[in-house]
Amino acid sequence: MTKYTKDHEWARAEGDVYVIGISAHAAEQLGDIVFVELPEPGKTIAKGDELAVVESVKAASDVYAPVSGEVIEANQPIVDEPGKVNEDPEGAAWLVKIKASDPSEFDTLMDEAAYKEFAESEE
Repeated sequence: MTKYTKDHEWARAEGDVYVIGISAHAAEQLGDIVFVELPEPGKTIAKGDELAVVESVKAASDVYAPVSGEVIEANQPIVDEPGKVNEDPEGAAWLVKIKASDPSEFDTLMDEAAYKEFAESEE
C-alpha cells in the first residue's frame, strides 16, 4: 500500500522498509527536474526532517521524511538522470529506502483517495 504526506511525498511499505519518493502531482507541479540530492545510506532521519532536495527549471523543493528511521539505500540512477523522476515518480524513480524505527508513523499518512482530494484542493 502506498500512502502520502501533505508535502507530496509517498511511502510504500515493503516489510519494515519504506520506499520513499515524490508524488506524480509534485513532479508535475515542479516541471522538468534537473537535479536530485539524496542522503547517504546510514543516515538516521526523523519524520518531518529534510530528506532530499529536488530541483526543477522552476524551483528547488525539499523532500521531507514521511517516517523516521535509517536510510538504507539511495536511488543513485536518478541522481545521474534526474529527469527520470518526471517519467516515473511513483515507481522506478523512488528516492530512498528507510528502515523505519517507528512503523506506526506510516499509519498516520493519507491513503490515495485522501491524498487525491487534498492535492485537488490545493490547485
